[in-house]
Amino acid sequence: MINCLIIDDEPVARNIIRNYCSHIPVLNIIAEFGNALDAKALLTSEKIDLLFLDIHMPLLNGIGFLGTLKNPPLVIFTTAYQEYAVNAFNLSACDYLLKPFSLERFIVAVDKVQDRLEQTNGLNTENDQVSRQDYSFIKSGGKIYRIAHQDLLYAEAQGNYTKVVTADLTLSTKTAFSAFVDQMPADLFIRVHRSFIINKNRISHIEGNRVFIRQAEIPIAGNYKEAFLKTIGVF
Repeated sequence: MINCLIIDDEPVARNIIRNYCSHIPVLNIIAEFGNALDAKALLTSEKIDLLFLDIHMPLLNGIGFLGTLKNPPLVIFTTAYQEYAVNAFNLSACDYLLKPFSLERFIVAVDKVQDRLEQTNGLNTENDQVSRQDYSFIKSGGKIYRIAHQDLLYAEAQGNYTKVVTADLTLSTKTAFSAFVDQMPADLFIRVHRSFIINKNRISHIEGNRVFIRQAEIPIAGNYKEAFLKTIGVF
């Protein structure tokens, strides 16, 4: 079981999360709180594996609260504000759900938590030297390719398909771009445009509103540029 706390100042939001949790048997809600300070005492006395944590709350916001915890549980942020995503992932959040979010999107976030817990607890029984979060299976042209995340250079939205470019291959997979982005580790892949994510470890250089990865020249959209530069440590 995954022991959870719901921390959100909106009763309606807490009800939605509680309802979604009821569809996932592995989730066990220990308690709910309307503000972060009330939750702090319970975190010191109970074993909590996961926080569903709002950001805008009275007294202390969710990001500030998380920073006060010495050994924080895993966190899924649930918020109506997109602009805090970079800070959230810098705190190693498992996921960042923008309200209103669907049950399907909620399940994707919980799956990420389960993967992280399996790694932490040594429950992954594969003999492979590469951990589950280090690769993805991608279906293209009647074949299924196992692609190491470190080898994936960038991905591009192309209608109902996603173009995936690796160090050795270019694949086209019938996966919606938004779903593909959700499958990629957020600490490695950065959204630089509504139609592009890139592997930050593969950047060769940046020039103006373009980022270069090998011979590829990828546009950086204005509304993504500030968050992108902060993520790579350029201010």
